[in-house]
Amino acid sequence: MDEKKLQGSSDSEIGDQGRLVLNETGHVQELDRQFSLLSICSVGIVTGNAWAALGGSIVVAIYNGGPPGVIYEFIVVSFFYWLVAASLAELASSMPSSAGVYHWASITPGPKYGRVIGWFAGWWNTFAWISATATMSSICSNIAVAMYGLYHPGYTPERWHIFIGYLITTWIACCIVLFWHYGLPLLNNIGLFFILGGVLITVLVCAVMPSQTGAGYATSSFVWRDWVNETGYSSNSFVFLMGMLNGAYAIGVPDCVSHLCEELPNPKRNIPKAIAAQMIIGFLTTVAYMIAIFYAITDLDDVFAASYFPLAKIYQQATRSNAGTIGLLLIIFIPIFCTTIGSYITAGRCIWTLARDDAIPFSHYLKRISPRWGNPFNATLVCGIFSTILGAVYVGSSTAFNAFIGSSVVLTTLSYLAAILPFVFTQRFKFASFPLSEAGAVAKGNGMQPGPFQMNHVVGYVVNIVASAYIMVFVVIFCFPFTKHFDAVSMNYASAIMGGMSLMALVWWVVGSEGYVGPQAVVSGVGNVIIGEDVPRENALRGT
Repeated sequence: MDEKKLQGSSDSEIGDQGRLVLNETGHVQELDRQFSLLSICSVGIVTGNAWAALGGSIVVAIYNGGPPGVIYEFIVVSFFYWLVAASLAELASSMPSSAGVYHWASITPGPKYGRVIGWFAGWWNTFAWISATATMSSICSNIAVAMYGLYHPGYTPERWHIFIGYLITTWIACCIVLFWHYGLPLLNNIGLFFILGGVLITVLVCAVMPSQTGAGYATSSFVWRDWVNETGYSSNSFVFLMGMLNGAYAIGVPDCVSHLCEELPNPKRNIPKAIAAQMIIGFLTTVAYMIAIFYAITDLDDVFAASYFPLAKIYQQATRSNAGTIGLLLIIFIPIFCTTIGSYITAGRCIWTLARDDAIPFSHYLKRISPRWGNPFNATLVCGIFSTILGAVYVGSSTAFNAFIGSSVVLTTLSYLAAILPFVFTQRFKFASFPLSEAGAVAKGNGMQPGPFQMNHVVGYVVNIVASAYIMVFVVIFCFPFTKHFDAVSMNYASAIMGGMSLMALVWWVVGSEGYVGPQAVVSGVGNVIIGEDVPRENALRGT
């Protein structure tokens, strides 16, 4: 097969002939393409799981405007994340890679700056996903403790109690990803059932039970108009903007399915579809969920005063029974546990793709695909170890733990910005048909070729620019203290974590980047690669 024909082939065509590489990555195809369109959509919806994520942090959200603030802030932030998602979907359709934003941020700036920008984007995105695994394990543990506390009124939770539940959740989820790789598509389809069924049952129970128990409903004014500002900031507009962080936390992971690009057929078409399914279903289920639980609240002060997991108080007010509360908590526990599994799938792929480019320490160990289990076993195992370390931090200081997990939104959005904004500066697909240099390198622009999903010229620029502007503005706002009057415990340390992670990436750039090539837009000499032969990546890149 000649070079021109292979470079013009689709990923699915290459897969049919031997599945050696994805054109745009230059890496040997090591993972089985076991995910279908349904299962990859399930991964996005399960890992995103917006309604359950918002429920797990509902009181923090209510501080920024009360129920009306939570609803309207979520709607506004969802609009901006649709723009971010559309931008990422277009990049995924153009250049599908399990490296996700790390790969795109290495390509869209062009050859001159892509190497360093992609390096930092990869580190930011990877640490954010590791933090996400810790967040989900923490929420699961808090739900379990809340269920125990319902039947033990005198119980006072200790941090080590949460840590025990955290460890159990962490390692069960991690071991499922490690040892049941070929069952993950089925597991995510089951998780989709629990997420959609769970939100439907919760909405129905919260809508029906208050009238049956005599508790009644909150007023429409309470749900839609009564502004509650518990932050201490005098500007309600600023409080509204700060409150969008809670919505971003719930809806803001549109890149999750992109890290499975190399594990499904025809990713150029199917990944954008999965991103769309994740964003649409996440938005609709979360809005329905918020409205239902807010109408079920009869005493907001009691919710604020909850000593642990305040959502349990809302469910208790809705059902007026411990059994009903336990049932609703179990319904949210199962989806969040499925989200924990999804987070480990994504985080493990993030580490693996960095390691195969030698962009992190111990790359020779972390880039291996287990021949027995068929997955990036070592990389996923390291995610579990890091998550355990973060849990141990919680035992010593909940403030430090919250600083780590609270930085995930800022770090993910920064990584998105690193991929989207340079795409605008290098004029998107303007030079897609520009000829290559004799060495096969990008001669002008960024080397990106449009995929099946492409926004037209004007719309694409508008979407990319507005998405980038949103990120640049809100990365700053999201680093402000959550309340005007703060101390060392209530301070927002997201900026410190972001700076610390960037410093770590910089140190390793100085120490360990010698010989680092990074993701490439074009595989030079790919015509000399024999389809189906097990060829190392460096040889594939050189065409030997």
